[in-house]
This record gives sequence, C-alpha cells and structure tokens, in this order.
Amino acid sequence: MKKVIDGLPVMVNRKRIKNMYLYVKPPDGHLEISAPVRMPDARITEFVRTRKEWILKNQEKIASRNPVREPGFDEGEIHYLWGKPHKLRIVHGRRNFVKQVGREIIMVLKDPERADTEVRRKMMNEWYRGLLKERITERLPEIEKITGLRCSSWQVKNMKSRWGTCNTVTDKIWLNLQLARKDRICLDYVILHELAHTKVRNHGREFKNLMDLYMPQWREVRKHLNRAA
Repeated sequence: MKKVIDGLPVMVNRKRIKNMYLYVKPPDGHLEISAPVRMPDARITEFVRTRKEWILKNQEKIASRNPVREPGFDEGEIHYLWGKPHKLRIVHGRRNFVKQVGREIIMVLKDPERADTEVRRKMMNEWYRGLLKERITERLPEIEKITGLRCSSWQVKNMKSRWGTCNTVTDKIWLNLQLARKDRICLDYVILHELAHTKVRNHGREFKNLMDLYMPQWREVRKHLNRAA
C-alpha cells in the first residue's frame, strides 16, 4: 500500500511481524516500511515523522552516490542535451566535430570506421564541456549575486559518482560535465548545492535552510536530476 507522509512517498508492506522496520533503498532512495498486520496507520505516520531527518540524510547519501551513466555512440541512438532527447547522426566530413541541428546531434567524423567508441565518447564529452562552461559562465555569477555565496574558482570535470563537489577549505567547486545532458534547472541546483557548502560543510539543518531559501523546490529537482536519462 502506497502512502504519502509529510511529502514522502512510502510503500507500506503489512507482514506477520512484531516490530516495524524502515528502509531507504537505492538506486533512487525510495522508502519502504514493513509493519505488523494490525498496526494502526497513525503509528506508521508518527514513525516516519520522527525519522524524517534520518530519511532525508540517507536519501541525500544515495543521491550523491548515484552513478552517471554514459550512453553508447552509434547512429540513431538517443542522447540528451539540456534534458531533451536528440537523435545521434553520424556523417563523414573533413574533420571531427559535434554540433546540434534541431533535434539531432550531428557527429562529423573524418573516418567513421576507425572512430571507435572511446573516440566518439571523447568528442561528445568535449562538446558537452564547451556547452556547459558557457552556461556556467552565465549562471554562476547570477546565483552568487542572488545568494551572496561565492566560490573561489570552478572547474568542469567528468565525474562518475557525483554531480558536483566543493573543497570547503579553498571554496573551489567542480561540476560534472554530464550536467549538459540534464535540464538547465538541474545545473542551477548543483551550483547552489556546492555554493551552499562554501558556508555549511554538512547537509544538516542550516544547509537545508539555505537550499529552501533560494530554491524551495530543490528536493524535486534533485529527484529529477537523479532519474536515468
């Protein structure tokens, strides 16, 4: 049975057991409860409410470990740019480069037969890197101005398990180049998340208050960011 408790979707499984158990499960941090058959709904609701901080903390951990999965690079595949699906088209040309034309991503190759998956991955990632840097250059100063938070410097990096990270000693932030595949609001969320760490090192109440202040819908954006696409 599915329930929503304080904004948290919960799958409740009634079983012939004596105690109640709560699980935050990967890969998306969804909640499951095993509860005795005759336990009142009010007890379950209260149990979730008293554990809400623990739940959110563990969902945050799971989200931060969520691996970034790169697709293949063959003709006709669907690749994402700023959250929108685009069909990949491979064409022959005088030099290697990638461009967007409408809802297609065109990968131009000097020698398509010799351009293996690794060559194509590198080309795509460098294209993403350029687009992402352009967007960060525009959005980072705007978010810094709104929040008053500042990083010392930033860099784009292809990370496998994090969307962003912050060195809380130097206030330098890194942003995952695969964010170019996600909706633009997801980039704003990660920028704000890492800027918040220049002031608050952990994910406790002060951190969440900052996120709530400048992006009230950040939890929904985080869920959207971590959906496979």
